[in-house]
Amino acid sequence: MSIHMPDPDAVARMAAEGRFGIPESDLPTYHASVTGLLGSWNKVEELYAEVAPTPPQRSWTRPDAEDDKLGAWAVQTSITETSEGPLAGRTVAVKDNVAVAGVPMMNGSRTLEGFVPAEDATVVSRLLAAGATIAGKSVCEDLCFSGGSHTSKPGPVHNPWDMSRSAGGSSSGSGALVAAGEVDMAIGGDQGGSIRIPSAYCGTVGHKPTHGLVPYTGGFPIEQSIDHLGPITRTVADAALMLSVIAGRDGLDPRQPDVVEVQDYVGALAESVSGLRIGVLQEGFGHPNSEPEVDDTVRAAVGTLREAGFTVEDVSVPWHLHATAIWDVIATEGGLWQMVEGNAYGMNWKGHYDPSLIAYYGRKWREDPAQFSETVKLVALAGRYALTTQYGRHYAMARNLAPKLVAAYDAALSNYDVLVMPTLPMRATVLPGPDAPVEEILARGLEMLANTAPFDVTGHPACSVPAGLADGLPVGLMIVGKHFDDATVLKVANAFEQAVGGFPTPAAERSSA
Repeated sequence: MSIHMPDPDAVARMAAEGRFGIPESDLPTYHASVTGLLGSWNKVEELYAEVAPTPPQRSWTRPDAEDDKLGAWAVQTSITETSEGPLAGRTVAVKDNVAVAGVPMMNGSRTLEGFVPAEDATVVSRLLAAGATIAGKSVCEDLCFSGGSHTSKPGPVHNPWDMSRSAGGSSSGSGALVAAGEVDMAIGGDQGGSIRIPSAYCGTVGHKPTHGLVPYTGGFPIEQSIDHLGPITRTVADAALMLSVIAGRDGLDPRQPDVVEVQDYVGALAESVSGLRIGVLQEGFGHPNSEPEVDDTVRAAVGTLREAGFTVEDVSVPWHLHATAIWDVIATEGGLWQMVEGNAYGMNWKGHYDPSLIAYYGRKWREDPAQFSETVKLVALAGRYALTTQYGRHYAMARNLAPKLVAAYDAALSNYDVLVMPTLPMRATVLPGPDAPVEEILARGLEMLANTAPFDVTGHPACSVPAGLADGLPVGLMIVGKHFDDATVLKVANAFEQAVGGFPTPAAERSSA
């Protein structure tokens, strides 16, 4: 659709609103120049129409409520491109903030409802080329800005361990479907912990790769410097296998460095762990909202690692306690600027954009901003106040502090191969009811980020594995490694899985009860 040219009154009105001080006698000149300049917009649209992708015809269905008791499926599909490859015969759920061409993408929000992308995300193309079957899109939280599973539209995602409890967010459907055994593996996204949170709540393996290791191309962005995509699986071996398929540079994502160091993640699992050193991050325990059962379960898991032959010592990184404040500023101001005001993609970066998504979402959220979830409204209010009164200087400060935070963890990692701590300070919480007060909705969405969000700022690889059960609910153990040394993180995770004889599943626990 060609851009509509403004009439003279529109140019005069914009000049007045902008307080540009343009004399009335000069307005006709500006009007003529503006309309002449905007002719390039129509030329670009004409040129782009010649190369714009056309969505393929792919079958999909809405899930039947009776068959989707978890509320975890956005749409169901069965897309396979080849019967050969390392993922042949494996079913995958794709988080609904990641584009599968020809299949609706809602991102958990009414503000994107009805949108159908024309291109597959890079991770989807790579999964299909490896033989995977895309079984559908998994429900995620509203614009992915919640660590709970209660903000998604049309409704909450339930935890397969206890249907009254949260599945964790924002990759809520991905975590629930893998834990319940409805798919073999899933794609999750992580900006504040959204791969690791549902993994901790649901008892799955969730690996947040090093920032830039996996292309974000085709994912709905929140903030470029903290955007991650990665695997959610039932075993560490599957996480390593999936990562080996989706990792590597695609040339379209500026989040990735010019050279991306891809390791043999599957082969690393067979290597000896002899001599590896583990630092137990003291600041990861004893948060104001930490449950003693969580800290105790993770301490017991650390004991298992020690018995497995690792050298295990306590380590202190005081900057860890400042990390959430840095994340708050970056995710709030940066998220408002890019995810909301910038219609997801923003500007000023070289990479692959989705013009259709930008236009669809940009128009739809402005038609009714009341459709935003409570957590997104919080971001919009706090971010807009900060940006309109401080002009982004705190964002600049936070970005300048981020290297100091990285250096603090790197100093610890110079003495240890990995750091470990609880993934979350708590177990899965009870889902807020339909009439829950806003303070409960906000708390259940943001209260669990103290250990996960720091590593979205720093970009270190971080994997959550089930540390054990506490009163029948999963507890997560998080393993953090050096940049682009995801293989060592997975190797330690695999050694723990072997030491405990495999991870529990809700179905197995129910059958043995």
